Amino acid sequence: MTDDRLRAAPADRTAAERLRFGVVNLDKPAGPTSHQVAAWIREEIAETLAELDPEGSSIDGVAHSGTLDPKVTGCLPTLVGTARRAARVFLEGEKEYVAELEFHDVPPADLETIVADFEGEIYQKPPRKSAVTRRLRTRRIHALDLLEREDRRGLLRIRCESGTYVRKLCHDLGLAAGTGGHMGALRRTATDPFDDTDLHTLQDLWDALAWAREGDDSYLREVVRPGEDALSHLPAVTIAPSAAANVATGAPVYAPGVIDVEFVSGDGAELGAEHDAGDGGDAVPHPEGRPLVACYLPNGSAVCLGTLVGDPAAEEGLVVDLERVLV
Repeated sequence: MTDDRLRAAPADRTAAERLRFGVVNLDKPAGPTSHQVAAWIREEIAETLAELDPEGSSIDGVAHSGTLDPKVTGCLPTLVGTARRAARVFLEGEKEYVAELEFHDVPPADLETIVADFEGEIYQKPPRKSAVTRRLRTRRIHALDLLEREDRRGLLRIRCESGTYVRKLCHDLGLAAGTGGHMGALRRTATDPFDDTDLHTLQDLWDALAWAREGDDSYLREVVRPGEDALSHLPAVTIAPSAAANVATGAPVYAPGVIDVEFVSGDGAELGAEHDAGDGGDAVPHPEGRPLVACYLPNGSAVCLGTLVGDPAAEEGLVVDLERVLV
């Protein structure tokens, strides 16, 4: 059994197919909102598709990796076309920031020790302007480094669980230092599985789209990556084409359709936690005890996201319950 909706291997897709299921590791500029940036990208890609493949479908929108305030810059992976259905994957990984902490007086000499005390699990209540319910919850700070200090300012690198409010963390660090403090400049340097080593600006994307319309899609293939790149931090379940065709119509994955399973380091960590997008974004409950997985065809093409509910090695029974169909 086959299905026309099943995609070719990522390396074999045309430029138009890349735009219909792709991801841009965007370097968000200061000024516009994340929503405005997403709207610009949607409009530009729709116009390009209309020229590249006028008989084909347009895109059904774009989705980013979690709201950044207008003044905040940095890593904003943006899913385009059908890949936008996989936006919740960004709630599964960690995020990294570099933040300027401005103290209200000269901080104490043991500032490094004070900062180190905030590594691990901390309590936070979302700010009043956040898009989630304001109740006390915990978030994990995986690493917190004081990179520099000068007079009343400190430069922090924060590796944290998705949904951590850096502005609130800076406020609490100021209280712990006995001086008071607030967040100054903020830049996001990583959103699993992406980081700032290969970011592209909006101008890069506009140039890539313009050249593609002129017949040269080489730069487009560099800037707009296959949507599968956004799923690389999840456990991977390879399923048979017949099973994938059933998934395309809304069926879950049963044991006979499973070919292989590949887990990655840390799979299943912090299950049962409620995640949100940090400085803005809606909360998404993670089904307790059920790791989120990505299902692929043998050619590496993504088929769906789901939760692992059964034994992949079993001969029968339900293995993956669907969360998002990606075809």
